[in-house]
Amino acid sequence: MTTIADVAARAGVSIRTVSRVLNRSPLVNAATREQVEAVVAELQFRPSARARGLATGRSFLLGLVHNDRNALVLDPLQRGIVGAAAARAYELVVHPVAPGDGDPVADVLDFAGRSRVDGVVVVPPISGIAGMAEALSEAGVPAVALSSVALSGYGAVLVSDERGAARAVADHLAALGHRRIALLSGPASAASARERRAGFIAGLDDHGLTLRHEAEGDYGFDSGVAAATRLLQATPRPTAIFAGNDVMAAAVLKVAASLAIDVPGDLSVIGFDGSILAQMLTPALTTVHRPIADMAGAITTRLIDRIEGAADDSPLTAALSLSVGGSCGPVRRG
Repeated sequence: MTTIADVAARAGVSIRTVSRVLNRSPLVNAATREQVEAVVAELQFRPSARARGLATGRSFLLGLVHNDRNALVLDPLQRGIVGAAAARAYELVVHPVAPGDGDPVADVLDFAGRSRVDGVVVVPPISGIAGMAEALSEAGVPAVALSSVALSGYGAVLVSDERGAARAVADHLAALGHRRIALLSGPASAASARERRAGFIAGLDDHGLTLRHEAEGDYGFDSGVAAATRLLQATPRPTAIFAGNDVMAAAVLKVAASLAIDVPGDLSVIGFDGSILAQMLTPALTTVHRPIADMAGAITTRLIDRIEGAADDSPLTAALSLSVGGSCGPVRRG
């Protein structure tokens, strides 16, 4: 097994210098750093996590704090974090916060203390809880966040323009000639749902349209089925439904099929998230694509930079785009 002494001998430097390179110390000049890194790669040296921890006083663990039950979001989120963490020799510890279970701020602080993570990535809706960012900061826990709105108190926040994306959905439906348009929104308690709703209504207003029908779900499939059933029993029936996420859009397609409503001939359906589910449905779902894995990777890199003393406070944003599938078409006349 290759040791740090082997690397030092091959590179012609001291063990201390190799250690500094591995721990990204600014005390090593660029030429020496490149020389040591080349030898590390050549010898395929993997430093002991325990040794690194003893040398730096860090655990090289990052925490992900969430309470999202949607695996279609959690999977790319975790892949993005793990990829960015592994590139810097960190590992991930996942902590789900049970909704409505005691004090979430105290729960997250307890997790950070028990797990000895070097920092945490906090995602919605936990990231938007009042006092969360401030409590982590006061506890000395480096923290970054994903959000659909600007947040203060975190070391870095990546904001996705969900309001603007929902406005683009309204533009798309208006261009297809739809006038009887309904919204199946997420829970009003979620900032993401409020942003998507506000953007969609503003987009309709841009075209002189009003929201004809509206129902609320909890981003889950069962709530989507119940809400879609109410919307599709309205008179006159909407010709288009914008669902707050892909899971609820799938529920709309299921209810439409049960009522023999043709999609997209008699009903256009649009979702939000751009998850793998959109490609698995028939017809393929038109949806707002969120590059969740890329977003997670970018904010994780910011967290590690902050942990290692190279904080970057410049704003981070994510561009969202409409991915057009077969579930959306021009309004049928007559």
